[in-house]
Amino acid sequence: MDVKDKVVYITGGSKGIGYGVAAKLLESGARVAISGRTLETVQEAAKQLDAEGRVLALASNVAKHGDEKAAVQKILDTWGQLDVVVANAGVGHFAPVDELEEDAWHQMIDTNLSGVFHTLKASVEALKKSKGYYITLASLAGTNFFASGAGYNASKFGVVGFTQAAMLDLRKYDIKVSTIMPGSVATDFAGNETNEKDAWKIQPEDIGELVYDLLKMHPRTLPSKIEVRPTRPDKK
Repeated sequence: MDVKDKVVYITGGSKGIGYGVAAKLLESGARVAISGRTLETVQEAAKQLDAEGRVLALASNVAKHGDEKAAVQKILDTWGQLDVVVANAGVGHFAPVDELEEDAWHQMIDTNLSGVFHTLKASVEALKKSKGYYITLASLAGTNFFASGAGYNASKFGVVGFTQAAMLDLRKYDIKVSTIMPGSVATDFAGNETNEKDAWKIQPEDIGELVYDLLKMHPRTLPSKIEVRPTRPDKK
């Protein structure tokens, strides 16, 4: 896919991985819509991306199907097409299962898992027309369970399974579907703060490069599940 002038929608695009993907695709000539739950935050991110006329800031909570339908309609009203969707929005709460709060469980399932379904349902007809690409951001936590990760593991295992099944359903429409499963990424996710000690981790712009590489791959070739991890573990 020639990325130039293609229309891309990135959920959770105001920071972290989503922002890194947006920056790379804008650099490559795409038009990019980014969304988040707070419009002011997304507008500030769009301003920082500094690509006037090629960035659209949208308020949407992916846990609400109606929000995603409205976001996709705004993209279509603005640019008339939708070629690539990167379902990136996610949250994480980590606690032993006997201490995990019910609200935290539901927020992870509603955002991380139901969110990728809502985004796909809202965009799939447009992607059929464009023979586009749907990419989810899962995690190595989608195949590797760990203590205090019951809710997060459940949501990300679900994202991996959902995406792989969707790939089988949608390839007959010439829609490509992939899931990216990063390990440690240097972001502020789940309350972490990034600093110079995070240089060993995957950087958000690295995921941007990976998404770009997927889009540029020959139409006959589909890497449907991509695991990516730091080259070396943290040396403390």
